[in-house]
Amino acid sequence: MSGRTGDLPSKQTEGLPAAEARFWTGDYYNQGNDQASGMMDKLKEECGVFGVFGHKDAAELSYYGLHALQHRGEESCGICTSNLGGDFHYHRGMGLVKEVFDRDRLDSLVGANAIGHVRYSTAGASRLANAQPLVFKYRGGDLAVCTNGNLVNEPIIRRELEESGSIFQTTSDTEVIAHMIARSSKDLVEAVKDAFSRLIGGFAFLIMTKDVLIAACDPNGLRPMVMGRLGDAYIFASESCSFEVIGAEYVRDVQPGEIIVLDRNGIREERYAVLQRRSVCAMEYIYFARPDSDIGTINLHSARKRMGQQLALESFVDADIVTGVPDSSISAAIGYAEQTGIPYELGLIKNKYTGRTFIQPSQELREKGVKMKLSAVRKVVQGKRVVMIDDSIVRGTTSLRIVNLLREAGALEVHVRITSPPFANPCYYGIDTPDRRDLIASSKTVEEIRQAINADSLYFLSKPGLLEAVGGAESEYDRGLCLGCFTNDYPTPVEFEDAKATSCSCD
Repeated sequence: MSGRTGDLPSKQTEGLPAAEARFWTGDYYNQGNDQASGMMDKLKEECGVFGVFGHKDAAELSYYGLHALQHRGEESCGICTSNLGGDFHYHRGMGLVKEVFDRDRLDSLVGANAIGHVRYSTAGASRLANAQPLVFKYRGGDLAVCTNGNLVNEPIIRRELEESGSIFQTTSDTEVIAHMIARSSKDLVEAVKDAFSRLIGGFAFLIMTKDVLIAACDPNGLRPMVMGRLGDAYIFASESCSFEVIGAEYVRDVQPGEIIVLDRNGIREERYAVLQRRSVCAMEYIYFARPDSDIGTINLHSARKRMGQQLALESFVDADIVTGVPDSSISAAIGYAEQTGIPYELGLIKNKYTGRTFIQPSQELREKGVKMKLSAVRKVVQGKRVVMIDDSIVRGTTSLRIVNLLREAGALEVHVRITSPPFANPCYYGIDTPDRRDLIASSKTVEEIRQAINADSLYFLSKPGLLEAVGGAESEYDRGLCLGCFTNDYPTPVEFEDAKATSCSCD
C-alpha cells in the first residue's frame, strides 16, 4: 500500500496565512475539496463503493467503476483484490482515481474479487489513514471493509470497544465494524449480522475476506447500492451509472436491511433487519446521483425534469430565458423551460478543471472564487430576465455569488427557483452539511433568503411537489424518501451523545 501522505510543500505554503495554507493538503492546492472555488456551501456526498465477485479482471473493472463514481468522492480512493482462498492485494492513495492508479498498479492487484471506494473528506481534512477500503488482520485472516454513509451511534459503540480493550488506528466509523466482527465468536456472516443490527444510521457496506464478499444496506435504505451481472460475475455499486461503463447488466437494488453473501457456493440473500420505513435520501434524487443513474425504477434525469416542471406549475414567472446551475440543475432547468415555453439557454458554464490547480489563485480570484468555477455567458443573459434553477441553498453564499455573476453579465432580472424545499436541518446519514446555525433556511424566511442572495424572486419546490416529481410508491411514508434535512423528521433516532451530523463514516 502506498500513496501521498499530504506533507505540506514549503515553497507552496510559504508566506500564506494559516487559513489558506490548510488547503495545501497534498501535492496540489485544494486537492479536490472545492473550498477555494467559491462553491464551498454546496452539499457533498461523502463516498462511493464498487465491488466485483468472480471476474478475472476485477481490479480493472473496479478502476472503471470507481471512475464513473468519481463525483461521489474526489479526495481519495482505493481497491483491494483477492482470489478465493488467496492473499489480499490492495492500494490506496490521495487524489482522483486516474491519479492513484496506473497500469502497473492495476496489474499488481491480482484476483477475481475486489472492493473499491472513492471518498470526500470533510472540513478540508485529508488523511491517507482514512482512505478506504480499510484492511485488517484478525483471527479469521484478512478483512477489507468499505462503506458509504454515516453511523449516528458510532461514538457510543467506539467508546464501549475502547473501554473493553480495542485499539483504533483511524478515526473512521468503518473501523468500528471491523472490531465488532473480530471480537465475535460466530462465523463471519453471523458476526456481520450482529454488528449491523447494532448500527443506527445510513450505510452501504462492502466487506471482503479471502473466501467471502458481503454487500449490505441500512434498514431504511438511506444510502443506495445496486447489484448487477457481467457474465457470471456479480457487480455492486453505489450507482447504476457505473454498470454502463463496464457493460454490466442491472439486476436490482440491494434492499434495506438485506445482506447478500457471495462465496464459492454461489450467492445467498438474507436479512439482518426487518424493513420498517423505506427512506432513500431525497438528495440522491435532487443532487448527488448522476443523471444517467437509476434508483429502483426511477431515472434521475427524468425525475429532475419533473422537478423542474413542478416548479414551473408552482412558481411561474414571466421571463426571457431559463438557465440551470451546472451540472445537477440542468435537467430541472430543461423541465422548467418545457413546461413554461420559456427558452432554455446555457447561461452558465462550468469550468471543470478548477478543483485541481498547481498555482495559487490570485487574491482577487480568492475573493471572487465562484468565477473560477462558473462563468456567465454575457451574450446570452445580457438584457434578459433570467430564471436560474438550482438544486438547493445551504449557506446562501454561493447563490449570492451566482446571482451577482448573472447581474454583472447584464441580466435585467434574476429569479431563483430551487428544486428542493428549504434545507433547514443537518444530515446525520453521510452528507457533509454545516452546523444547523450555518444553514440559512434554519433562521431566515424565504423573503429574507431572497434578500440575502440578491434575487428578484425566490421559490423552493414544495414537499408535495417534490414527492410527486420523484414518483415513489404512494403507499410508503413520504413515498419512501428521507426528508429529514427539510422537515426535521428523521427515520432513525439521532439524539445521541456526540451524534455526528457533519461527517461521514470515512472521517
